[in-house]
Amino acid sequence: MLADQFLMQINSANFEEIALQTFERQYKQIPIYNQYVNSLGRSNPKTLSQITFLPIEFFKSHKVLPTNAQIQSTFLSSGTTQQIRSKHHVSDLSFYEASLILGFERIFGSVKDFVFIGLLPSYLQNGDSSLIYMVDCLIKKSGTDLSGYYLDHKQNVLEVYQKALLSHKKPFVFGVSYALLDLSQQEINLSEAIILETGGMKGRRQELSKTVLHQKLQKGLQVPRIYSEYGMTELLSQAYCIDGTLFKCPPWMQIRLRDAYDPFSEVSIGQKGGINVIDLANQNSCSFIQTDDLGRLHSDGFSLEGRLAASDIRGCNLLVD
Repeated sequence: MLADQFLMQINSANFEEIALQTFERQYKQIPIYNQYVNSLGRSNPKTLSQITFLPIEFFKSHKVLPTNAQIQSTFLSSGTTQQIRSKHHVSDLSFYEASLILGFERIFGSVKDFVFIGLLPSYLQNGDSSLIYMVDCLIKKSGTDLSGYYLDHKQNVLEVYQKALLSHKKPFVFGVSYALLDLSQQEINLSEAIILETGGMKGRRQELSKTVLHQKLQKGLQVPRIYSEYGMTELLSQAYCIDGTLFKCPPWMQIRLRDAYDPFSEVSIGQKGGINVIDLANQNSCSFIQTDDLGRLHSDGFSLEGRLAASDIRGCNLLVD
């Protein structure tokens, strides 16, 4: 079954069944996951709440993929040269591309309706970023030469923004937080664009809460709202926030919250807990990731509440309100 067909079949009614099937296969095929699950004696889950989530730190120290899998690409987490960066070895990029396009279009509409403007200088410099692969894919599939990386040059961004509108396309700006802030201080009007901040000051500016950051960007870029995504190197799917508060997952991705002091207990809706992610697009690595992020589940999405103490500051949209 093709990647897009596999993901499109997943819904709330069959999610648990497919997740348990995925666990059974990955438990057998991925050595480090097998060892970790066996060490905890949790090899036979019957429900989602009984599945063991692999701590995200293992992506720094081990190859999280089946034995003898052929690697198509390796994505590295953001970070300095002094930090150990996570490595997500991907053996089938079609799952990433299918998850990206299907997930994007269910929120924003057809990729071909947009001109994509990338303001991601630090990611371009680091290289091997899953975010750059994501934006590259959107740029290519948009089918217009206007889409591309424009760093943070005001005149270039304004010019392509205006050309996009003249060609009846919607400008869509992907920007790392500090580059968007730099742009917003140059009195540039991007009122008809979708602005999606990917998080992270990367040491260039003082960290701001998401609320303050969005207020500054809304005012400086003259837009009614700022969009966000929740994604990371170790995942092949993204959740999007379109209202400034709650992130929503595609049908093949689910957030579950664990007790910060007992990783095998889950907390109720509305309570703060550690974020566990089930990403069924991760068919060829591990679909069950225990992150270092804190959040709350709501009836119609989830919110971010910062990070667990002593965890590294990295990734997308991990700002603390």
